[in-house]
Amino acid sequence: MAGIEAAEAVRRLQATPAHGGLIDELLEDPYAYDMDESLHIGGVTSVPGGCVVTQPWGYAPQMPGVLVRLSAGTLCYGLYANPKSGNQDSIARDGTIEGSDLHPGGGPDEGDTSAEVLALYLYHHNAVAYACAFAGLRPTDRRAVAGPPDVWVELPHRDYWSH
Repeated sequence: MAGIEAAEAVRRLQATPAHGGLIDELLEDPYAYDMDESLHIGGVTSVPGGCVVTQPWGYAPQMPGVLVRLSAGTLCYGLYANPKSGNQDSIARDGTIEGSDLHPGGGPDEGDTSAEVLALYLYHHNAVAYACAFAGLRPTDRRAVAGPPDVWVELPHRDYWSH
């Protein structure tokens, strides 16, 4: 998300630091856990321009309730690299979902602005780079996406699909 650092993202999500032992076990074999057990764990990393919220094994950072909380007063681009159906994304601005199931890094659509067409050309088939550029993030290395994050956090248990 644009313009806020990791600590502010954690505050907005009302998240708490995750326990190191749980993170170590989860990273060792994330698919040994039921998705519902691990969906509330994620990483947050500050980067130039804002911060990145990641979850290597799931889609939680892209859920509407997460994006709405994070986007108050700013812009968020949520991306889920779905192994079954391809990249899925959402855009949230100032607490409102503006678009979803867009196809980041794909081809341009009729009606796209020249800036959108250029971005789609520059980041063609690179959804992560497209998402970062859209939000104005400028990661200096791969750590914000590939890890380890600045902080692992645990989200409160709540319904993140209704917002």
